[in-house]
Amino acid sequence: MIILVVRLGSVANTRKDSIGKNAGGKNAGGKNVVGRAIIGAFITALLMKIFLLDFMITEGHSMVPAIKPGAILIVCKVFYGIKVPGSLKYLVHWRQPRKGDVVVFFTPLGEIAVKRCMDITDGNQFYAIGDNEAESYDSRNYGPVSNDSIIGKALGIK
Repeated sequence: MIILVVRLGSVANTRKDSIGKNAGGKNAGGKNVVGRAIIGAFITALLMKIFLLDFMITEGHSMVPAIKPGAILIVCKVFYGIKVPGSLKYLVHWRQPRKGDVVVFFTPLGEIAVKRCMDITDGNQFYAIGDNEAESYDSRNYGPVSNDSIIGKALGIK
C-alpha cells in the first residue's frame, strides 16, 4: 500500500512537471493559454452582442411605471428573427410582435425607443405606445412602425 501511494505520487508529480514545459524545462505555453482564453471570451461576447443579446439603459419617462429611467434592459435581438448586422433587413423572420410585447426599435427619426406593442396592422407594421401617455412620443405622433425597425424584445428589466 505504501509503495502504491508513493508510486502514484511520483507519477502525478512527473506528469505535473512535464505539462507546459519544453525540452529545456521552461514554460512553453502558459501565457499563450491565458491569452487565447481572453481573446476567445472577447470574440464570444462580441458575437453575442452583435447577434443575440444587448443591454440598454433607459432614459425618459414614457414607459413609467413599468420601466423607470435608468433601468437596465436585456434585449433579445433574435426574438423576432435574425437580421443582417448593421442593417434593418431580416435574414430569417419567424415571429411578429404581439400585443403587450415591450419592443425596442428605431423610430422614424432614427432614435432608439422602448414602447409597448398595442396593435398589429396589415403590411408588416405595429403601433408602439408608451405606458405613460402624457410623456410618451410614440405611434400617436409618428404612426405605425415597420417590423424591420425592431431591434429586439425587452426580456429583462432591472
